[in-house]
Amino acid sequence: MHLRTRLKHLALTGAALAVVTASLPGAAVADSGDGSGGRGHHPSDRGLSAVIRYTEYGVPHIVAGDYANLGFGTGWAQAADQVCTLADGFLTVNGERSRHFGPDAATDGSLSSAATNLSSDLYFRGVKDAGTVEELLATPAPAGPSRDLKELMRGWAAGYNAWLRKNRIADPACAGADWVRPVSALDVARRGFAVSVLGGQGRAVDGITAARPPAAAPGAPVQVPDPERTATAARELFAAENATMGSNAVAFSGATTANGRGLLLGNPHYPWQGGRRFWQSQQTIPGELNVSGASLLGTTVVNIGFNDKVAWSHTVATGVPLNLHQLTLSPGDPTSYLVDGRPERMTPRQVTVPVKDGAPVTRTQWWTRYGPVVGGLGPQLPLPWTTTTAYALHDPNAVNLRGSDTALGFGKARSTQDIADTLRRTQGLPWVNTIAADSAGHSYFSQSQVLPRITDELAARCSTPLGRATYPSSGVAVLDGSRSDCALGSDPDAVQPGVFGPARMPVLRDTPYVGNSNDSAWLTNADRPLTGYERIFGTVATPRSLRTRGGVEDVAAMAGRGGLTVADLQRQQFANRAPAGDMAAADAAKACASTLPSDPEVCRVIGAWDRTVDTDSRGALLFDRFWRKFTAAVKPADQWKVPFSPADPVRTPHTLNTAAPGFAKALTDAAAELRAAGIPLDAPLGAHQFVVRNGQRIPVSGGTESLGVWNKTEAVWDAAGGGYVEVAHGTSHVQAVGWDGGRCPVARTLLAYSQSSNPGSPYYSDQTRLYAGERWVTSRFCEKDILRSPALRVVVVRG
Repeated sequence: MHLRTRLKHLALTGAALAVVTASLPGAAVADSGDGSGGRGHHPSDRGLSAVIRYTEYGVPHIVAGDYANLGFGTGWAQAADQVCTLADGFLTVNGERSRHFGPDAATDGSLSSAATNLSSDLYFRGVKDAGTVEELLATPAPAGPSRDLKELMRGWAAGYNAWLRKNRIADPACAGADWVRPVSALDVARRGFAVSVLGGQGRAVDGITAARPPAAAPGAPVQVPDPERTATAARELFAAENATMGSNAVAFSGATTANGRGLLLGNPHYPWQGGRRFWQSQQTIPGELNVSGASLLGTTVVNIGFNDKVAWSHTVATGVPLNLHQLTLSPGDPTSYLVDGRPERMTPRQVTVPVKDGAPVTRTQWWTRYGPVVGGLGPQLPLPWTTTTAYALHDPNAVNLRGSDTALGFGKARSTQDIADTLRRTQGLPWVNTIAADSAGHSYFSQSQVLPRITDELAARCSTPLGRATYPSSGVAVLDGSRSDCALGSDPDAVQPGVFGPARMPVLRDTPYVGNSNDSAWLTNADRPLTGYERIFGTVATPRSLRTRGGVEDVAAMAGRGGLTVADLQRQQFANRAPAGDMAAADAAKACASTLPSDPEVCRVIGAWDRTVDTDSRGALLFDRFWRKFTAAVKPADQWKVPFSPADPVRTPHTLNTAAPGFAKALTDAAAELRAAGIPLDAPLGAHQFVVRNGQRIPVSGGTESLGVWNKTEAVWDAAGGGYVEVAHGTSHVQAVGWDGGRCPVARTLLAYSQSSNPGSPYYSDQTRLYAGERWVTSRFCEKDILRSPALRVVVVRG
């Protein structure tokens, strides 16, 4: 019997699973028991089991007989690597952070924008009290989650709980903590809900929980948001350069590759700490599912990955997954609003949060037919609730629990057409684009997002004066909530009302390359610009970021050369070219001679810089500090002599404006900053851009958003600590995938921050050191490769 068939049968019962150890090389087998003798058995995991084969760098290959058992193995393996981070997230979605950590402490920001634990708890406990997630789980597919996904969630919770019962927590972040507790399938679903609304309600948590009816005295001045200032704040709020998540991805068609098969390079930029980290695994149900890749912590599926026929990645999209409705309040009653002249009462939701060392806190949230009343979208975008006006937030992803079904469909796909069919069937992605390639040589891009169905026509007809300023500049629509004819319509192919259907999504197929670096879909392929989509999806014919421009230059040149292989993808990931340096360093060095005649070293170092952000690049650090100061002080329109042209969007704007006010000061301040910190101006980048793991410095290459570097690194500057001492977000899970005609994909992967957050784990910094050395992991996808791993360790897990 073939090993894969044998494993399928063995995975059916926990007792039989023990036999699998006899089928594997004796030296590779680890003891599957832990001495517990099954103590602490719980009905929720009765009969559940899986086989986990660990290969190099702690990557688990999980085999099970069905979805519940696969979820069991996945939950167990995630807990083994990330129990403290996971437990912290479950506190968040249950609204219990204030009880354990105090109301005023900050959250890690991974599951919402809440500034404090109290704000986070008020929101998530409100979701819990309202039964929001229970209602979504009860919704039949396709509008609700599938049965397979529910089984995965049930199994994941059981596996996580079983690991807790059978293991002692060694991670100092939560060892001995009373807040590490068993979870339910509902908790897993709540975490999925939090991820779904990150771009909508999750972005407005403080505004939802702090919104209060006005208590203004008669004759008090009415606060009215300034349209121009609000438009600017909205544009900055949704700008890619200000986001803590982003990504690059490119798929090449067979017309560009050495063997006529597709290639995919995925490079997500995600936080290096907290609950939005990726975690690697392979999930296998023989004959049903076999997929490898990365999962966001707490999710049950592979979110970005590949199988033997297709590979895909995601990039954070420019589509705005929320809108506002401006309410006209009933005279004398600020908790009632008018629709077509008729008053409609807001619905109060009273939420009580337990607080450490204090009395419980009770607040009231106010809900409307459109969604919750909000007092603002962050501190820079206030939306005051007055005696005449309030604002309600509409988030269509608050009824979307389908994202993991989309990922599950991708895992089973056999082609890019199957990827497209999955997107059309599930419509579950809240805030990302999809880029894919397959073994037949197809390339594919789609901005398939769950977005409020706001057409440009609707925005023109129904925008309030505030909306007429915010919608063109940022895509944030503010509609007149007093008119029923301004309600969002429905597309016939949409799985839920009020959102765009698949036919309205920007899509590009089978061009030599399709790529995205967090700008709109317009330049997915610079030779085939995408147009015709509504403003809420993103802009057309507007300036692109330097990362987009540099990325398009690179991948278009690669496609033009042809003969591409996976090795070319690996070289692109670590090319570490700084487009800002290519465009501006020579001009800056030339102008520096007259601007700073008394400090020739500044000019020499910038002029000699090799225009890369490798760890041994000298001058990169000085230019980086100068460029940050220059772009912060000088408006984009004043930074370049040659302005943007829609006819030449990749090469314009260009030619540094060294006469701009702020240029000389940026140079002077950058040099002074480094000298004050005792850092030589020509110090190699890696000596001062690093992370510390177990007391040892690990140099990190890459560069910030404004430099336009593909290998993005956003590190925290600490001059007293020696430079950039910790990466906040940037390159995370990288995959370079192709096919060679055999049964196994040709895949190289890298998890920049490693599998585990536990400093005592062997998988705490191993891949971080690989990342520092620009080395890759050869993925073991096929059985023969897994069984040949010199690090093979087999664990049989049972409830």
